[in-house]
Amino acid sequence: MNEGRTIFSQLMDFVPMHEFRAAVERYNGEYRIRTFSCWNQFLCMAFAQLTYRESLRDIVTCLKALQPHLYHCGIRGSIARSTLADANEVRSWKIHQDFAFALIKRARVLYLGDVSFKEIEKSVYAFDSTTIELCLKLFPWATASGHTATNAAIKLHTLLDVQSHIPTLILLTPAKVNDMVMLDDLPLEVGAYYILDRGYMSLRRLYRITTSFAFFVTRAKRDLRFKRIYSRPVDKSTGVLVDQTIRFIGWKSKKDYPSHLRRIKFYDEKLGKYFVFLTNNFSLPAIVIAELYRSRWQVELFFKWIKQHLRIKAFYGTSQNAVLTQVWIAVSVYVLVAIVKKQLGLDLSLYTILQILSVSLFQKEPILQTLQQHDYKIEDQLLSNQLCLFDF
Repeated sequence: MNEGRTIFSQLMDFVPMHEFRAAVERYNGEYRIRTFSCWNQFLCMAFAQLTYRESLRDIVTCLKALQPHLYHCGIRGSIARSTLADANEVRSWKIHQDFAFALIKRARVLYLGDVSFKEIEKSVYAFDSTTIELCLKLFPWATASGHTATNAAIKLHTLLDVQSHIPTLILLTPAKVNDMVMLDDLPLEVGAYYILDRGYMSLRRLYRITTSFAFFVTRAKRDLRFKRIYSRPVDKSTGVLVDQTIRFIGWKSKKDYPSHLRRIKFYDEKLGKYFVFLTNNFSLPAIVIAELYRSRWQVELFFKWIKQHLRIKAFYGTSQNAVLTQVWIAVSVYVLVAIVKKQLGLDLSLYTILQILSVSLFQKEPILQTLQQHDYKIEDQLLSNQLCLFDF
């Protein structure tokens, strides 16, 4: 069935075309377009992500070298640098945002059976942000703070499904936007767990999670003023030192969060550090609450992964529309590879799959054969801060 077709073409078979066409029609993306369609734009940008191209000139040069294969991959006509630049500049980035969300919805269904916490039946989410630094002279619209700012950046706010490692919500804002404010835009799911860093310690916003019948786990600030209501017995051999029910005693704190909270003090032997957690869940064992917060590290790994393996640090255009288009297509490629991994039943990491695809996109053999014909032993260096010179 796949004989004579390139791997890139087979990879794009996993794209739900009806969802893509719906997004294009929603934002009138094909208005007065004759040759270079939105689909061609997506294919060129996806090629750039998968093969680690560094610039528009780099993309176009490589595509021209592969001209005999482009027609069978769905790319019609010749590709010019100005044409691709204009498409990224003019066509709404919201097309690719909506399409990324459609892929995320499909991926979540595929990964629904993956469970990290047996004690929890509902979804577990980690919410955090990462900053993507930009040059102020090239990206003046992304000023990090006031008019006297000397740098520019954007923030990538991500709600990650801890069970499946799939981002379920991504919000892009200027770097000057406070992280806590983004909690107001967070859609809350009844019974779900939201793992938050200490930077999101806004009692009014945490109480919104409680009144929405959802749960949160966060770290307490050091100057927290509270009164102990009740102490539960703990097994200190597990690392749990304190398990208390508390209420706030400050006037503003009581106004912002009038209900009781659960305070857990935990000692992590591996890190040699003490942690104090706050949660509105009173039924789970304290050690499970500590493990839930440990899972927040998954969103940090996601940020590090996409910065290392996708093109979101060097941009092909300088306008806000071009930058957002590139980021959303990068997210789409990440989720698309996750879908392929699940549907083909691959026991490979996303890193390994991307590395294989980067050097085999235009080979003409079944994609499953390419990804399974060898016993790949590629290790993901995600947790390493630097390479070891003498690691033989």
